[in-house]
Amino acid sequence: MPVGRQVVLKLTLPEASDFYSDLVDHERVARIVPFSGGYTRADACKRLAANQGVIASFSRALTEDLRHSMDDASFNTTLAKSIDEIYRASVMKDY
Repeated sequence: MPVGRQVVLKLTLPEASDFYSDLVDHERVARIVPFSGGYTRADACKRLAANQGVIASFSRALTEDLRHSMDDASFNTTLAKSIDEIYRASVMKDY
């Protein structure tokens, strides 16, 4: 029997670990994508890693260390580090 339409929920990072577990397991929820909510990238990644089944939708936390004054190499290195941190917290949960 078809499940019907699934939704993606963009929510704030919870205080409690696995707070959204019932939603993660719900048949109508395709994905939970919390935003960084003004937390630093380090804090946002720690909160994200503590929640199984959710992946990041971070913008501010992604760009927090980037500066217009950076040369290309520094910018690219800093951006790659940010992406790696957020990926690990989203997928590998080893942050």
